[in-house]
Amino acid sequence: MTRDTVSALIMTAVTLFGAYGEAHPNQSSDIVVKGHHVPYTPNAALLLVAAAALVLAERRRHPITVLAISVTAVSVYSLLGYVNGAALLSPTLALYAVSVAVPVREGLVAALVTLVALMTATGVSNPFGITGGGFFLIPALIAAAFFGGIAVSNRRAYVASIQARAEDEASRRVGEERLRIARELHDVVAHTMATINVQATAAAHVLTERPETAAAALQAIRVASKDGLRELRAILNVLRQADDAEPTAPAPGLAHLDTLVAGAVQAGLPTELRVSGEAAALPMPVDLAAYRIIQESLTNAIRHAGPATATVSLTYSDAELLIEVADNGRGAAPIAATGGHGLIGMRERAAAAGGTMRAGSTPGGGYLVCARLPVPGLHDDQPRRPATMISHDDQEPNQMTQSQPR
Repeated sequence: MTRDTVSALIMTAVTLFGAYGEAHPNQSSDIVVKGHHVPYTPNAALLLVAAAALVLAERRRHPITVLAISVTAVSVYSLLGYVNGAALLSPTLALYAVSVAVPVREGLVAALVTLVALMTATGVSNPFGITGGGFFLIPALIAAAFFGGIAVSNRRAYVASIQARAEDEASRRVGEERLRIARELHDVVAHTMATINVQATAAAHVLTERPETAAAALQAIRVASKDGLRELRAILNVLRQADDAEPTAPAPGLAHLDTLVAGAVQAGLPTELRVSGEAAALPMPVDLAAYRIIQESLTNAIRHAGPATATVSLTYSDAELLIEVADNGRGAAPIAATGGHGLIGMRERAAAAGGTMRAGSTPGGGYLVCARLPVPGLHDDQPRRPATMISHDDQEPNQMTQSQPR
């Protein structure tokens, strides 16, 4: 038995008891009210009161129909000249259900129709005179039901809008997190697999003639795969929110740049690292974005530049970090040609940190990636260290004329 059915049965019992009490006063002094005799109400007439209340069991599914039946039953009961005080409760509750379920304009029309019907039926055959008894109580009941229904409807709409906004926000955050994880996985896997591919190709060519070179290539593969697995494990631990004792590695940043450049050298790309300006600790999002942009740039150079050298330049200024990764290789835009996501991912990382990124071939040959990441108050209360130039190549890099990327 549903809640609506139970409440309808309770309302039926209450209205029947009230209507019977009104028609059969216990005190002889109550038989005459203000000079008007209380009419005798046959039990058969009480079926109209019961019908007006029982139909309320369907008020949620068919509110307009329920209101029409309830108002009709009570109006007929009133037109027969019986006291209708208790019976008025049923159409009042039906009107409340309509006001909750329909727009305000439709609810107002329903309230006016109900008001006119009940006041007309009561006034025509009122046993206590046209305006006697509960005649003036009808407008108050109608107003309470109408405005109460509107208030509940507005409250439900407000709660629903809050829930919808919360769901939209949760969906947006899930989408952003998925994109962030996809970028992390792309950067880790692309860099690791590019290094392994280059070293495996080199080892296959020199395995019989120069085994020591092949051994060095295999060692580079081992180091690259180990580092890649470590970063993948860290990402997966975050995804599954592991609580095991195994520590999660910190997010990579520019503190690991020497290792990244050394890995590029081992992969066959002689690389020089240049740092100018007063370097300082960076916010984690900027630090990670800078590291990933450099990592992806070196990965692209390893895969697509051919025999080349590369230079990684970091320039610290008062409010931004300038990153330039240049190579003197073929100069083609590799990712745009292959339909990959490397350049897109770098631009997204720069944008997420509030900066910009450009990339393109240089007029003198080669390829240049340039990123600017804003860092407000970079040197405020931060420890400073002198600029450095670190070379990870035994040979001098070729001079290259750089221009703005296209």
